[in-house]
Amino acid sequence: MSTKDTPSVDSSEEDIPLSKIIKRRKSKGVDSDEDFTIRRRRSTPRKKANIKETKKPKAKTKNSVESDDDIPLSSLTKNKMNNKNESTNAKTKEDKGEQSENDNGGENNEYKWWEGDFDDSIKWTTLEHSGVLFPPEYEPHGVPLKYDGEMVKLNAEEEEIAGFYAHMLETDYVKNPIFNKNFFDGFRSVLTSENKKRILKLEKCDFTLMYEYFQKLRDEKKNMTKEEKEKIKQEKLKMEEKYMTASIDGRIEKVGNFRIEPPGLFRGRGKHPKAGCIKKRIRPEDVTINIGKTCKIPDPPAGHSWRDIIHNNQVTWLATWEDTVNMTPKYVFLAAGSSLKGQSDFKKFEKARELKDYVLDIRRKNTEELRDSDLLTRQRATALWLIDKLALRAGNEKGEDEADTVGCCSLRCEHIELAENNTVIFDFLGKDSIRYYNQVEVDKIIHKNLKEFKKGKKKDEPLFNLLTTASLNKYLTSLMPGLTAKVFRTFNASFTFQEELKNTPSDGTVAEKILAYNRANRQVAILCNHQRSIPKSHDTSMTKLKEKILMLKYEKYLLRLELLDLVEEKTFKNRPEITEMESDLDDDVIARKKIEKEELELKKIEQKKIKLEQTKSESQESKKVDVEKDSNSDEESSPKRKKKDLEEPRKKTKLSPERLEKKILTLKNRIENMKLALTDRDENKTTALSTSKTNYIDPRISFAWSKLHSVPIEKLFNKGLRDKFKWATSVDANWSF
Repeated sequence: MSTKDTPSVDSSEEDIPLSKIIKRRKSKGVDSDEDFTIRRRRSTPRKKANIKETKKPKAKTKNSVESDDDIPLSSLTKNKMNNKNESTNAKTKEDKGEQSENDNGGENNEYKWWEGDFDDSIKWTTLEHSGVLFPPEYEPHGVPLKYDGEMVKLNAEEEEIAGFYAHMLETDYVKNPIFNKNFFDGFRSVLTSENKKRILKLEKCDFTLMYEYFQKLRDEKKNMTKEEKEKIKQEKLKMEEKYMTASIDGRIEKVGNFRIEPPGLFRGRGKHPKAGCIKKRIRPEDVTINIGKTCKIPDPPAGHSWRDIIHNNQVTWLATWEDTVNMTPKYVFLAAGSSLKGQSDFKKFEKARELKDYVLDIRRKNTEELRDSDLLTRQRATALWLIDKLALRAGNEKGEDEADTVGCCSLRCEHIELAENNTVIFDFLGKDSIRYYNQVEVDKIIHKNLKEFKKGKKKDEPLFNLLTTASLNKYLTSLMPGLTAKVFRTFNASFTFQEELKNTPSDGTVAEKILAYNRANRQVAILCNHQRSIPKSHDTSMTKLKEKILMLKYEKYLLRLELLDLVEEKTFKNRPEITEMESDLDDDVIARKKIEKEELELKKIEQKKIKLEQTKSESQESKKVDVEKDSNSDEESSPKRKKKDLEEPRKKTKLSPERLEKKILTLKNRIENMKLALTDRDENKTTALSTSKTNYIDPRISFAWSKLHSVPIEKLFNKGLRDKFKWATSVDANWSF
């Protein structure tokens, strides 16, 4: 990060958030004599939850395409197909109106909490639900373990735990020494005294027979018929149905994850010290149920009882138990799209918006405290600068049996390196053991302070030895009600995103605008260190997409030849999109694509033939008539005719010049869109966009941008996010964070 990228603490641009990727805005100037009292700058405080600032416009559904894919750049579906899908979806909704009402309380009766005041100190008045769904009991299979070449008979408990490891034989986890040690320690702890004397080393254990047994079961499941799979699916749905919803104040709302996680091996992230530990089976006796006082208590499984029944209407969870590995509480909440979750999200983003009214004074005060004579004050100011400018998490104290992940307040001297030109190199494991590496040029006073904080300390000593996350947050609360280090992170993510969206081409295509949207999203993900490893399928998917583009270019080439057979080329003298040859479409590619196209045609013919043979009809005679009609009425579409056509040098479409020109331009647009999709996929291969989009970026920015640039929201948010952020839909195109 260069100096121009990082706002100086001595500059007047301290109200500019801190993304290194955002260009500096022009400073408006600040009176240097202004006092440092932290105060809210807006005269009218936000009190109401009502965010419906304008009348909601009619939804433009003509070009909407439902997509549950987090990568919205896909080849554009034709409007005609969109309309068809829209009408089909509308009919489906109409046919299933009764079911929709049961699920959501009816669209017209939907609880729109965001349109009025709400007091969330009391979360509910009545709460009724069916508890949690436990995994099935273990059924022994009798496949033995080999130890030192000899068969070892295991009891049910031993067999189940051995099976956990056998399932993972082909994964990288079994290459992790920590994982192996923890598993074997846990495995030996459940062995009978006889087997414990016999089984002494993991290296001599052979889980191959179990692994092969599980592979056989997996293959059998994979080879099930469609009907068999559907039957299992319906049986599972019937079993889960009653757990899927809860009644809160008389409203039916969906429950999130109501399933108790089955036992297994803890995997963890990175070099987690507990990786491989056994996650024990959770019993009803471990589970506390939270429910309304007058509501029916859900029945535990036969022969069991709940640990406790409480009626706490100041919390939103329905059930809780303790994780058997990390000893942390696990909860069952309502689904992401529920009213309680929505209110929580709304409050979070409103608190981040509120910071706008305080941030200028907070930053100015912090700038002064960077030079304070008190060491604690200097440490606190320096830490806050890093949290603000680099969007670092605050961090918390960690025990010896927890992963060695750190945040700003828990940084050790070994995690930073001071270089020349006021450069600091950060290198540590952050949340979920994701590495944070950043070489950044900071202000001179920051570099000086960090050098002082490191002086005389060993590498494993804390950098901010006088500061804790709790003390920092307590101080922040004194500057603004409810302010924490996390609020800064949400504020900067949202503000950065909104600023980056200004790079959207106003006259661009939908695909070009979505690329700009994803690029803005990626800058936030980089700021927040939301990384991921390159997917194993990345190279394969990129190759497939490139081949699809080449096939479209080949089809465009064929149409171009046909058009020029009918019309002189000089007619399109100033139309390079019609006459120019694709640069990467040489003779070899053309020959290869010709063969691929022919093979694809033949495959379609064979599939049609198989489908005709498999089709069952009540009357054999009517079947004959249908086949005869199919073959005679449309000679051109018959398999025989198609095979004959493929033998011709070049199959022609017999379209008019106007139709050919239109198809060429349509293909050109599809090619451009797929090229953008290719670029987007490659740029995002190491960045996780969904985390910031789900947790840190105010969704109202996306809804407003969608309306401003006429981009269907379905291209930006999958169905889950659209349900989660229903409360944000009513903002207008000019809404600002």
